[in-house]
Amino acid sequence: MGTVASPLSLAGFVVGHAGLYQALAMFAVAYFIIGMTVLSVCAIATNGALDAGGAYYMISRALGPEFGGSIGIMFFLANVCGSALYVLGLVEAVVDSFGIPPGQKVGTGVHVLPQSYWYELLYGTVLLALCLLVCLVGASIYAKATFLIFLIVAGVLGTILVSFFATRPVGVPIRLPHLNGSEAENGSFTGFSLATLRDNLGGGYGVDYTTGQMMSFSSVFAVMFNGCTGIMAGSNMSGDLKRPSYSIPRGTISAVLFTYLVYNLLAFLMCATCDRTLLQKDYGFLRDISIFPPLVTVGIYAATLSAAMSNLIGASRILYALARDDLFGRALALAKKTSASGNPVMAVILSWLVVQLVLFSGKLNTIAGVVTTFFLLVYATVNLACLALEWASAPNFRPTFRYFTWHTCLLGIAGCCVMMFLISPVSASASLGFLLLLLLALHYLSPSSTWGYISQALIFHQVRKYLLMLDVRKDHVKFWRPQMLLMVQNPRGSARLIDFVNDLKKSGLYVLGHVELQDLDTLPSDPLQPQQDSWLSLVDKLNVKAFVSLTLAPSVRHGVRQLLFTSGLGGMRPNTLVLGFYDDAAPQDGLARHPAFTSTREEVPLGFPPLRAPTAPKLLSAREYVGIVADALKMLRNVLLARQLESLDKAWELRRAASPPPTIHVWPVNLLRPDSARYADTCSLFLLQMACVLNMARAWRRARLRLFLCVEAGAMPHAQEEKLRQLLKDLRIQAQIQLVPWDAVTRLHWQTRQGPPGGPAPAGAAAEEEEEEEAVNFPANATQVSDEYVCAANKLVLEQSPAPAVRFLSLPRPPADTSLYPLYLHQLELLTRGLGPTVLVHGVSAVTSTQL
Repeated sequence: MGTVASPLSLAGFVVGHAGLYQALAMFAVAYFIIGMTVLSVCAIATNGALDAGGAYYMISRALGPEFGGSIGIMFFLANVCGSALYVLGLVEAVVDSFGIPPGQKVGTGVHVLPQSYWYELLYGTVLLALCLLVCLVGASIYAKATFLIFLIVAGVLGTILVSFFATRPVGVPIRLPHLNGSEAENGSFTGFSLATLRDNLGGGYGVDYTTGQMMSFSSVFAVMFNGCTGIMAGSNMSGDLKRPSYSIPRGTISAVLFTYLVYNLLAFLMCATCDRTLLQKDYGFLRDISIFPPLVTVGIYAATLSAAMSNLIGASRILYALARDDLFGRALALAKKTSASGNPVMAVILSWLVVQLVLFSGKLNTIAGVVTTFFLLVYATVNLACLALEWASAPNFRPTFRYFTWHTCLLGIAGCCVMMFLISPVSASASLGFLLLLLLALHYLSPSSTWGYISQALIFHQVRKYLLMLDVRKDHVKFWRPQMLLMVQNPRGSARLIDFVNDLKKSGLYVLGHVELQDLDTLPSDPLQPQQDSWLSLVDKLNVKAFVSLTLAPSVRHGVRQLLFTSGLGGMRPNTLVLGFYDDAAPQDGLARHPAFTSTREEVPLGFPPLRAPTAPKLLSAREYVGIVADALKMLRNVLLARQLESLDKAWELRRAASPPPTIHVWPVNLLRPDSARYADTCSLFLLQMACVLNMARAWRRARLRLFLCVEAGAMPHAQEEKLRQLLKDLRIQAQIQLVPWDAVTRLHWQTRQGPPGGPAPAGAAAEEEEEEEAVNFPANATQVSDEYVCAANKLVLEQSPAPAVRFLSLPRPPADTSLYPLYLHQLELLTRGLGPTVLVHGVSAVTSTQL
């Protein structure tokens, strides 16, 4: 596209095709996007120490390695393509000035350079090698060279501005290259003319004489926007600046304002003095109207060469920063090497090689659209990084540059996205797809970083806001969900239980609690902090959605009380306590056999002590264990006791192809209180709910619920069954009902009541039991049933075949007399002995609803 790549000729190209009105609109849109981005860049640059990499460094430290690495690669490619774009533009400018005209074999005068694809590639290679030499010497020589070029361009610009006023109207001959020879045409420099201005106000898109392609708003904007991307050159050199937080805002804002004014001034002057033919057919017309043409030529070459060097050195700094951060491992290891002065010479050489490959495209239009899309995507992400930092409201985000808000960031993002798709929907879609691929690759393959993740700050900000909105006074039974606190002494012996409770939580809160029996007064520091990482690693490896809550206490019971009082936040607090069963079974290391470790051959996480030896004393007494259950019920928490869950092989039970499918047995009746057996009380409904929730989990959907209805002779079993079936229908629970006669079992209970050990039953016991149904008291259940009855109830449960994957039984309240705690626990052990995976359930809150 000839000298369009030169900023000095860009205004004429835009005005010639788009007209003054659309040209001013293009500059306004482009600089609006750039302006919003510059505000974001300045904000991030003044919020702490800035290292090499410019925009990449800002984005990666704000949005994390995935976003940073992905945008870093795209920003590197954008700078590489931009450097190639300017080199090709400079080649075409040189060929226009010194090339042998088409159709001639021998040049005359200054026209001595042959023209062909390979010759132009050679010229581009030579010019790129010059840029390489400057960049290899280092940033200091680059800064001196660019300052010298700035002085030359400033002088040329002054000469051009004077020429618009000093040059008389003149016709300018134009040669248009064609396939079959050449054709002469004249353009006109009319001087300041109102007629010329009117003719150039509207758009008049024509064919680009360098490519033969028809121009449009999007294609002209794409080329024009590339001439405005140099404003990021300063931030790309952030690692070479002494005071980047001081220099970047002042230099970048000054560059934006200066170039915007120059572009608009040149657009107006050209529109008022040059006819459209001249503007469209000769992008180098400034030489013809200048009072000193050679100086314009030098200025165009110098400006274009400076832009090419700027992009090359910017690409090398981005590549060096990517390599130093190790996001791509060994792939970029070579780019880490620097010279003795700290110049990343290998990154410069690698960038030069990639630019050299891009030069093979040969035409500016081939890469202009891609470069613009990449730059817009990078700018959008810079605005996104600043927006995320602003929205996160982190106290440490306090940039000294305050002339920005989240509105400016949002406007910058919207402007970039809109223009991306207006310029080229295909390029925009492809760029976003490429960005997504890079994001996924880095997410799964890149090592973790210590930069801090803005996502964590944003999540914290939003979670806090929504937790404040989660009002416990607005809770309704329709939206009840289990919120579990599972107490774990040692994860090595509780891996399958942790997995099982994860299936029971149904998108609710899940907390793994642990009590460390130590006294902080006697310790030099908190012993729980070193353990936290081990627990969090365990949660990640087991793939359970749980929080971890550790506490110090003089006893396990006090520790559980603390966790029940303090775990959770706001409306997210545990409503259900889950405990492993208290028995004499030797603990087994289920963690080592868990599929999470056996399938990947990974070692079990360190930090957990070995399991207690079978002969070693327990940390918890039977009385204290039952006391924990009693405490939870006093605090209106539902209680689940899980026995032999470590023997549950869920993968085998639920995925085997044998028929019938595995079952979940549900016994809603309180087997230790047969005289008050009810199926519609709070405890029974909670037990039904827990079984149903388990069946709704993805891993348990193949299982079938089987509900056991215990009936006595003469009690109209079919009426009871129909009533229960209607209840299940109202609760939308799919379950098979099985009638179980249990006269032989209850007969043992009534015999015991007629003559219990220790004397007759106390007077008024029936009335007292009725009252206990409604009040929060502790009935003396353990004194009302014998071991013989409990063993018979256990046999009744065990006889129901086929054996289920898990059983749900009702858990009675502990007795009011604490001296009976051991007997209570003994009878629970008898009831569940040999049943396999069993969950004892006691509910204290309404959890089911038949309403919409």
